[in-house]
Amino acid sequence: MKILERYIIRRTAFVFVMTLGAMTGVVWATQALRQLDLVTSKGQTVLQFIGITILALPFLLVIVAPFALMIALILVLNALSGDSELIVINATGGSRFLVLKPVMIFAALVFALSASMSLYVAPLGLGQLRDEITRVRADLVANIVKPGRFISVEDGLTFHIRNRSGNGTLEGLLLHDTRDEETAFTYQAENGQIIEAANRTLLVMQNGTIQRKPKQQGDISIVRFQSYAFDLSSLIPEAGQPVYKASERSTYDLLAPSPDDRYAQQHNDRLQTELHERISQPLYCLSFALVVFAFLGRVRSTRQSAGLLTLGAIACCIGMRTAGFGASAIAGNSQLLLVLLYAIPVSGIVIALWSIVRSQRLSLPRPLSKAAESLSERIEKLSSRLTATNGPNGGAS
Repeated sequence: MKILERYIIRRTAFVFVMTLGAMTGVVWATQALRQLDLVTSKGQTVLQFIGITILALPFLLVIVAPFALMIALILVLNALSGDSELIVINATGGSRFLVLKPVMIFAALVFALSASMSLYVAPLGLGQLRDEITRVRADLVANIVKPGRFISVEDGLTFHIRNRSGNGTLEGLLLHDTRDEETAFTYQAENGQIIEAANRTLLVMQNGTIQRKPKQQGDISIVRFQSYAFDLSSLIPEAGQPVYKASERSTYDLLAPSPDDRYAQQHNDRLQTELHERISQPLYCLSFALVVFAFLGRVRSTRQSAGLLTLGAIACCIGMRTAGFGASAIAGNSQLLLVLLYAIPVSGIVIALWSIVRSQRLSLPRPLSKAAESLSERIEKLSSRLTATNGPNGGAS
């Protein structure tokens, strides 16, 4: 690999990684808020919450990677042009393909990463996320440990705690049990813990009292204890078998679903759309790279044209991906619409290659170009007026 190729790949990789990390972090934060009830209402710790929601990161990477690549290439190609490096390459007899080669090598690496994520890692992570959510919703501690609230675990049994510490200790316990036909029991304890022992789930309470009150007639009796174990085994809900959505199934399951799978029988269109979407999504990495290079890969002179070309590259990439999302949403079982999932990114590749081979720079349509130029001129005039009004030091002139 030549020095120039390593130089361009190194610069692009650095910007790509930084952009991918920032964009993925923002998208992950917004998606993680949807599972916030795992912390607030299900009694899970912050670390458990982060561990569960981070399983969705591979899926987010597949969506974000083409856009991170687009931004990285725009910044790098604009920097090469701004530093006159493209001019030097052109003046020394180097062709556009000298710069295109490292761009496509890096785009191919991102394509391979995106394909592995889309076909294997992302569905594996989403499937594990579904398992974890199902487990949490069936977790006994998650269902009854809600500080400051009276929770009816079942008819005749009410549970209350004042607080739950970071190590799982339950503080300020109150348990009211009226399931017995003759006697009502009220348990109070300073603290307690839920433990597993001998295949049973026990609530071990420390330093408390047991109040026994006959439901018909009789006096209340109070018994003090230092340690008391209350059996919770009968209260544990059964964790049902999770129903995996199309995006949470392996690629093999999409290709050959089980005949006994009710979800697959009822939503075969979703499985087919998901399969074709997984295969077509990585193509946007190649398409975005070629489109950006078709706009910005040639030597240019004016700063204004650079802004318009950058706007054109971004608009084309966003337009293609939006069309891809739209085709995925309406595809269903229609073979014609499923073809669009491939036709949209492939058309971007073909048009960009045609422009590069013919040495014709892609640009915005003339009406949009004129509108952008007019808007740019107005912004410059307004900026000049504000500068003249406020003076060079910000005061009145």
